[in-house]
Amino acid sequence: MRSINLFAMSTLSASLLVLSGQSFAHEDHHAMSMSEQQTQPAEDIPMDHSQHQKMSTAPHVVVDEKQKQPVQQAHSNLDDFDQTNDHKSGHQFDHAAHLKEHGGQIYQQTTIESKWLRNDNGQGALKSKLETRIGTDENKIFIKVHADKAESQQTEYDAKLLYSRNVADFWDVQAGLRYRNDPNREIDQEQVDAVLGVHGMAPYFFETDAYVYIGQDRQVSFNLETERDLLLTQKLIIQPYLDINMVLSDDSNYAKKTGLNSVQMGLETRYEINKKVMPFMDVAYGYNKGVQETVWQKSSSSENEWSYGAGIRFKF
Repeated sequence: MRSINLFAMSTLSASLLVLSGQSFAHEDHHAMSMSEQQTQPAEDIPMDHSQHQKMSTAPHVVVDEKQKQPVQQAHSNLDDFDQTNDHKSGHQFDHAAHLKEHGGQIYQQTTIESKWLRNDNGQGALKSKLETRIGTDENKIFIKVHADKAESQQTEYDAKLLYSRNVADFWDVQAGLRYRNDPNREIDQEQVDAVLGVHGMAPYFFETDAYVYIGQDRQVSFNLETERDLLLTQKLIIQPYLDINMVLSDDSNYAKKTGLNSVQMGLETRYEINKKVMPFMDVAYGYNKGVQETVWQKSSSSENEWSYGAGIRFKF
């Protein structure tokens, strides 16, 4: 009986082992089947390589854009450079045109001066002058008026109207007429002369006027005036000056002696309160050769004299 029971138990155990082995094998097979089902699509499902291509080509596109940006920037810089050059060229052209047209502006300057001088003999004279200029740098009109009033005599007038044309740096050629009025004469009180000369700045900053006068009765004379400013301070200035008159010919009723007729050298010291008001003192040495003897006057000899005085000058 015991042997039968042991045999039965053994048979039951073996049956159970067989059944369990099949179950375990089925589970393993099922597990493997599930794993194969999960891994199989990764191997069998065809992948869309367009995304891969896009992803792979995207960096190349970025690189191309980055490469294009410097090129585009270079083209933009070239365009800006061309525009800048065009602007500079236009600006240079405008500047050149401006320089060419510079001097087209009309300006005006007027100087009024009056001074009282006394000579060694104690005789005094009031000398006044007005000078105005109006025009451009190239073309101007000059008006110059002088008035001399000696003691116990009437006032003599000298007025010039000149056209001035710039011909070189700092130099103008001038031409015009001079009107003279001397009421102290009995005849020929009024006379008109032709004027031709130059006005400008000589070397070493000497402001210079040189004129030739041609009048009636073979009156031909030459006049030279030059002066230079020497600054002691910004307001205190000394000005040496020279005034020379030469008579080339004169057959008038009040003829002067030919040759070097008169010379005046002086030193003016002025104080510029401002650029419009300038009082000054003047000391000068003068030489006068005299006049010829005619029906209307007696001959006079040469004279040398010192003169000194003070005056004031206005500029506006």
